[in-house]
Amino acid sequence: MTEDGRSQRVSTPNKLKALTMDEIKKYIDKSRTICDVIEAQSAEIETAAQWFSKTILEGRMVHVFGSGHSRIMVEEMWPRYGSFPGFNPIVELSLTFHNLVVGANGQRQAMFLENVSGFAERILRNFTLQEEDTALIISSGGTNIVPIEMADLFQRKNIKVVSILTKEHAAASKSKREDGKKLSDFSDLIIDTGAPIGDAMIAIENLPTPVAPGSTLGGVLIINSIKARVAALLTEAGHPPTVLSAANVVGAEEAVRLFESAYDQHAIRLTQLYKF
Repeated sequence: MTEDGRSQRVSTPNKLKALTMDEIKKYIDKSRTICDVIEAQSAEIETAAQWFSKTILEGRMVHVFGSGHSRIMVEEMWPRYGSFPGFNPIVELSLTFHNLVVGANGQRQAMFLENVSGFAERILRNFTLQEEDTALIISSGGTNIVPIEMADLFQRKNIKVVSILTKEHAAASKSKREDGKKLSDFSDLIIDTGAPIGDAMIAIENLPTPVAPGSTLGGVLIINSIKARVAALLTEAGHPPTVLSAANVVGAEEAVRLFESAYDQHAIRLTQLYKF
């Protein structure tokens, strides 16, 4: 308070403002670099889209798998607004439901299970796979056993495997498998998230460990680039996809129709995977 009783405004030091803005700018700048890395892989994204659209046009499904936080990319592909049937999201809760962090269903268990050999085989035992299928495996490091074995099993069925991983991080990481093989060893096509080694991108003064990961950003860019191109290819082939759309875009009645139709189409495609 001043002598005349008026409140006095406390100004934030310019140095503190500069530091705060500096961290924000650094992350945004590094994110732009990730965008450049993704754009430079347009040919790889086109190849993945061609493979996936062929699978969908043949009435089969693209199997999408990720453990841990890679689950985010699986759900980004389907189902959500702006997405369409043709993808089989394989999300194993024991490998991905770790929001409680500790205790029952905690992170320790999930991290343990994603390195249990044979688990991938039990998951895929639920489906009847065919060569017309394709697979998309997401694993930033590409070194955990379950995603690696998942890719291996798909390839043994002559199913093309596209992997989304972080090349620099994967190259600097050691595989959990005894033979040292990584996800890249069982991939027909690899797309790089563009994130750095360790994933976290921002160094803070007086903090020994970096913060703010980048692989999810890169993964989501890849997923939606593939999705957009697949939609175009399906439309060009005379089979435009049924896209989940918001009511404030297409109207309430049409939104409901699209949702019901898309889910029905997904169910019909899924029945093909359960014919033994």
